Amino acid sequence: MVEDYSSWTLVGLVQRQAEAHGAREFMSFEHGTTLTFSSLHRDSDDLARKLGGLGVTPGDLVMVMLKNRIEFILVMWAIMKLGAIFVPINTELKGAFLQHQMRNAEPRVVFLDAVLGDAFDAVIGGNENLVATIYVAGDVPDRRPDVLSGVPAMTFEEFSGLAAHQGDVLVTPKPQDIACIMYTSGTTGPSKGVLMPHAHCYLFGHGMARTMAMTQLDCQYICMPLFHVMGLMLQVFSSLITGSRVYCIERFSPSRWLDDVRACKATVSNALGVIPEFLFNTPESEFDRDHRLRTVLAVPIAAEWGVAMENRFGFKFIQAYGMTEINIPCYTNADDPLLPGMAGRILDEYFDVRIVDAQTDAPLPQGEIGEIIVRPKIPFCFNQGYYRMPERTVETWRNLWFHTSDAGYFDEEGRLYYADRIKDRIRRRGENISSFEIEQVLNNYPGIQESAVVGIRIEGAGGEDEVKAYIVTEGGASIDNVALLDYCVEQIPRFAVPRFIEAVQALAKTATNKIQKEPLRQAGVTPGTWDRESVGYKIARRV
Repeated sequence: MVEDYSSWTLVGLVQRQAEAHGAREFMSFEHGTTLTFSSLHRDSDDLARKLGGLGVTPGDLVMVMLKNRIEFILVMWAIMKLGAIFVPINTELKGAFLQHQMRNAEPRVVFLDAVLGDAFDAVIGGNENLVATIYVAGDVPDRRPDVLSGVPAMTFEEFSGLAAHQGDVLVTPKPQDIACIMYTSGTTGPSKGVLMPHAHCYLFGHGMARTMAMTQLDCQYICMPLFHVMGLMLQVFSSLITGSRVYCIERFSPSRWLDDVRACKATVSNALGVIPEFLFNTPESEFDRDHRLRTVLAVPIAAEWGVAMENRFGFKFIQAYGMTEINIPCYTNADDPLLPGMAGRILDEYFDVRIVDAQTDAPLPQGEIGEIIVRPKIPFCFNQGYYRMPERTVETWRNLWFHTSDAGYFDEEGRLYYADRIKDRIRRRGENISSFEIEQVLNNYPGIQESAVVGIRIEGAGGEDEVKAYIVTEGGASIDNVALLDYCVEQIPRFAVPRFIEAVQALAKTATNKIQKEPLRQAGVTPGTWDRESVGYKIARRV
């Protein structure tokens, strides 16, 4: 039976938990600042009235470009308590990448981490809606970018000292009201602002809390950025829902992770992208099992280190599948084997999920890889489209299903497996190749720190892809490419063995540690690319 979702708003959640838990600690930060359940409610009320005094009204967008700090959390709830829309921005963005968000959102107010002020230096064009810029953790700079000049600027301390709006400006949102707009990483086009209702945001935390069996006794360790769904909605919101405690740091560090987990007495945590593998590659320590951590949600898991990492640190991995637009439709459970790509069983009280042909939307049989499409069963527990991008909304929602552009399949037990991004699946010699699977093999080769595999087009390939592997070696040491291919031939199918190899110093990543593959595809064959055909390397067919 589905829970009553009529109270699924983030504002109502804070109010209820402040009454229930009062002066108990809710969230602490590495900077030494702390929020109790009651101070989060009280202080965000106060800031909401200050925002109202600046002219922010229901429906206005407020942009927040802050690192993981107490002001991020307080400002977020203050915005929502006004009925305004919270717009968190990736702190790695700058210039042209930030310009799109600024123009698309046209925020009423910008909260900006003082050390990130230069991110706006190359942003062109003003914003007639902007009434104030508020600098957090620093002073207002002497020279401000043109896009932020011409409007009042103040420090967070000055903002906190403003007179509150006279009158009752606080609102009681409904589950269907838009709480947040999060911008997804643009790959082939501009980033899209996802319209996220309160109920949708709440369900992220609710699903994780239930899957992790969280209680008031838990402590969540957050090393993911708060502007991302993983750190904010899965971790902060699940902790608030369960009345548990949070310890939040500014940035992930492999070398300090275990010390932090031990010091804060964390019991649950999340990891994304390359974070788990970086942790596994740290030197073993006598303290590897001297902690309270029992469960870690991580995506993706590799066979080369998944079980070994559980055995080393003594916690259990949980896997999942989801995205900003669709929530988290499935999780694994303790009875599921730890297999790469396994995302678990569908939460079928909330979601319908199908695997279809990416061209025709025709359903595919069990075991066959196709596009993952999703639709909600509960009103407003799903995205409501892309902000000011109606064409992209209609395209993605064709045939009344949300098209994820992810490839996957169901096994005989009804568990979903993630295979790859549709565009990351490489088509060669009539075969569909998973870049993810090749990368796991490459990453296990001695001396390779990480890799990225893409399909590139070259003349004479008949419209199909050739496989190119980018590798990062330990300390920039050289690798014998022929020996690497010999290893690949033993590990992966003949048609999937890379033709091209290029060693690079580093792989560009998003702020959430996802490798940016589009520039790698676009680069194609470069002067630094090694071609196996240049040495006459041949792969024998199996008898």
